[in-house]
Amino acid sequence: MSSPSLHSTLLALLAAGKGILAADESTPSIKKKFASIGLESTADSRRDYREMLFTTPGLGAAISGAILFDETLRQKTRSGVPLAELLVRQGIVPGIKVDAGTADLAGFPGEKITLGLDGLRERLAEYRTLGARFTKWRAVLSVGGARPTRACIDANARALALFAALSQEAGLVPIVEPEVLMDGAHSLAEDETAIGETLDGVFAALRAQRVELEGMLLKSGMVLPGEDCPQAATAAEVAAATRRVFLRSVPAAVPGIVFLSGGQKAEPATERLNAIVRAGPTPWTLTFSYGRALQDPALKLWLGSPANIPAAQTALGHRARCNGLAVQGKYTAAAENAG
Repeated sequence: MSSPSLHSTLLALLAAGKGILAADESTPSIKKKFASIGLESTADSRRDYREMLFTTPGLGAAISGAILFDETLRQKTRSGVPLAELLVRQGIVPGIKVDAGTADLAGFPGEKITLGLDGLRERLAEYRTLGARFTKWRAVLSVGGARPTRACIDANARALALFAALSQEAGLVPIVEPEVLMDGAHSLAEDETAIGETLDGVFAALRAQRVELEGMLLKSGMVLPGEDCPQAATAAEVAAATRRVFLRSVPAAVPGIVFLSGGQKAEPATERLNAIVRAGPTPWTLTFSYGRALQDPALKLWLGSPANIPAAQTALGHRARCNGLAVQGKYTAAAENAG
């Protein structure tokens, strides 16, 4: 049974018809996003963009939580309001990405290990004082050839488990994210195998670290063929494979699974989420934690101009509502076109 603070945060994050906005792009990552619209990435432009997202009217009706980057949790609006406070005013729980990115895994070309455990206990205590109520740590694993190797899975699983234990110690709900990347030409079946092996390794490490499974969330990708795979998969095939691997590998004690979009375009990410939910009941609450699949339509309309804020916020609100319907299995073409 999770502690009262973890339990209340989990209840808020898993509220019916809602999901999580991932707005935790690192400074290099958001620089690339801004370059795609011809905008310079500065502290002010990053603040203005996040402020535009967080002040979207009615956002809290479909968004339960938002994952922030360290800079964002510390930033204030031009009028002096902490950006995290904008979320709280909408009934959205602020969270924080706490890993420090990836580095090459020594001895295993093409594989990565996530950094950031040094000083994490102290950072978590500070993040809580700044208003964060949950955390996220992302590991990345690639598929192809012999990848992901057992060494890569185990190294990242141990880091995820220690992160989760430290977060719970600090009274913060950890979102454990072992992302199996879409890059490559692997098939749907190969992705299912890779995700299953990864999840098995992660939950073995979580148990060994005495992480309270009832007090965490799993963030995972759907089972999908690689971006370069010549054989596409229907939403029904994605749903069947995704549910199958989770039922085999994710303990029922975990309260919820939040899907990452992982490079999917906005509408397919919503359609596939809807298909997974509609395929039948599961032991966990299923919802989303999307970044690009929520933000991209708004980003392309915003373009850094205050005059474009209403249109950009309308686009974000529409995507949030569509995904809020999908987590209830109620997303339709009519709902998509209503925006």
